[in-house]
Amino acid sequence: MKTIQFREAICEAMSEEMRRDESVYLMGEEVAEYNGAYKASKGMLDEFGAKRVIDTPIAELGFAGIAIGSTMTGNRPIVEYMTFNFSLVGIDQIINNAAKIRQMSGGQFKCPIVFRGPTASAGQLGATHSQAFENWFANTPGLKVVVPSNPYDAKGLLKASIRDDDPVIFMESEQMYGDKGEVPEGEYIIPLGVAETKREGTDVTIVSFGKIIKEAYKAADELEKEGISCEIIDLRTVRPMDRKAIVESVKKTNRLVILEEAWPFGSVATEITYLVQSEAFDYLDAPIIKINTADTPAPYSPVLLEEWLPNKDEVIKAVKKVMYK
Repeated sequence: MKTIQFREAICEAMSEEMRRDESVYLMGEEVAEYNGAYKASKGMLDEFGAKRVIDTPIAELGFAGIAIGSTMTGNRPIVEYMTFNFSLVGIDQIINNAAKIRQMSGGQFKCPIVFRGPTASAGQLGATHSQAFENWFANTPGLKVVVPSNPYDAKGLLKASIRDDDPVIFMESEQMYGDKGEVPEGEYIIPLGVAETKREGTDVTIVSFGKIIKEAYKAADELEKEGISCEIIDLRTVRPMDRKAIVESVKKTNRLVILEEAWPFGSVATEITYLVQSEAFDYLDAPIIKINTADTPAPYSPVLLEEWLPNKDEVIKAVKKVMYK
């Protein structure tokens, strides 16, 4: 094993897949000459050249469409958005073309493409640069949605995403690019649609994904001191969702708290709540609690932003509530 940063895990995954398959290329704003806005493509222009590491204008709709069209001639593009807030400019191409090409062509064309970049908040960036759209994309048949929380998962899941024959939305975090973690020296792949139990427990299940799962770890450490055992499941892939992993954990612990950095209405947490009440209702010893951001645009004020975001104290409170403590 070796210890690398999250950004290096992303870079290694893309570079390894580009060495393996000449049809893979990277396109986006500042991915080439600047080595990536977050240095996640450092050195790739030097290795692969300007035909496979392509700087684009600030034109998300345009380069999303070019990349999607190129899949129909045998390419496997990786499109980097500086943040997924900017994907809204190109979302027509993602929803109406990438997600539907296979069905609308009667299976004649597949669309192997990865759209990747940071999601959710990253400090004082204001309301329009602090949004999480995992549930928006996961609502669309034809798209797969991946949200890793650490370097190991990021590399293995990105390699699987690049090899997948369907469009994948791969969502990272500006606040995780500097995170360090161990990854194997050799090649490995993490299959899409498989959650991981990051912490075994017996009293309550906490389901989360992405960078906000760190708050669940903090809460679990504090709750352990009080004799409460938390099981933490990292979804890793939002769609397809590992429904079995969630249900089996709830059958064991009989309690569920869901932690998600997104608005509460129609969220991923809402879908999980429906899943568990429909497939494991008789196993529940308490109502399900879901923890989301406040139901407002993200504030700029640091004091208000801290209040807006989910945190470990909310997780502790929710766990104690389902434990009737």
